[in-house]
Amino acid sequence: MSIFYRKIGILFLILSIVIINNIISASNSRPIIGILSQETGNYGDLMKGNRSYIAASYVKFVEGAGARVVPIPINKSRLYYKKLLRNISGVLWPGGAASFKKGYANAGNKIYQIAEEMNQNGTHFPILGICLGFELLTYVASNKRLNRMPCVSKSQALPLKFEENFRQSKLFTNASRQITNSLETKNVTINFHKFCITKNELRRLHLNNTFRVISQNVATDGVKFISSLEHVNFPFFGLQFHPEKNIYEWIKGKNIPHTLEAIEVGQYFANFFVNEARRNKNRFSNYKEEIESLIYNYPPLYTGGKNNSVFEQIYLFRVDD
Repeated sequence: MSIFYRKIGILFLILSIVIINNIISASNSRPIIGILSQETGNYGDLMKGNRSYIAASYVKFVEGAGARVVPIPINKSRLYYKKLLRNISGVLWPGGAASFKKGYANAGNKIYQIAEEMNQNGTHFPILGICLGFELLTYVASNKRLNRMPCVSKSQALPLKFEENFRQSKLFTNASRQITNSLETKNVTINFHKFCITKNELRRLHLNNTFRVISQNVATDGVKFISSLEHVNFPFFGLQFHPEKNIYEWIKGKNIPHTLEAIEVGQYFANFFVNEARRNKNRFSNYKEEIESLIYNYPPLYTGGKNNSVFEQIYLFRVDD
């Protein structure tokens, strides 16, 4: 009997090693994240004209976690985005001030539908929406029916008020106690938004079973808003706050937290998202096309403290109408 159990133990050990090796081999060690550009806003003369932009802090946010970046242009066809998503590991929708009636939201809607199909067909394709991107995530999931509530949360640094079951979320199930303690007790999430997404709005549109609300906060004008959520079935995540600013934005007077705890929190979200992207094995079939697509081909422009910019650096792109 003891020999039998010994053999079972050996077989179990061998099976465990095989499973672990398969997991390791399945990990993509060269993930590429697409970051969606958006129409230039009221950020000074440098950003006027027929151009779109990406704040460099989002690029650094992804690169600091071990991924490379491909800029995603606006005003392209669904076929264009479908081909692009087959070559990359995930998509980040950045914050900003773009209209939901123009290129940024139109591109986001196409990308959401394609990513949804990819996940349904067995390809793990994550999306991370930050601030405006968070709002866009719920907007396109509602088939553009969601209403954002006006609110005031400008330069507002807050701890997160977690929902009771937040540890059951994909976003925080493996987070260290140190990270969740910082998020719960310290002002480490910085908010810059004039619209809020509420639980009542998710219920009205029957999205409360589509998204798991992970935390809520209260804006300076008293509006209770969702500050983090995730899709129940797909690796789609939304943060109303800006983890990238903790690490990479230094404009004075914005109340951005740069404490050690705030930096660690920002790095946590970057690492989490890129690790999700590592589960995706998409890649460019042509190396020349890959290197020509990377953001390394575009020079960052220093705008810190100039032309009313709220960003230290930006990337600018011509827009094809």
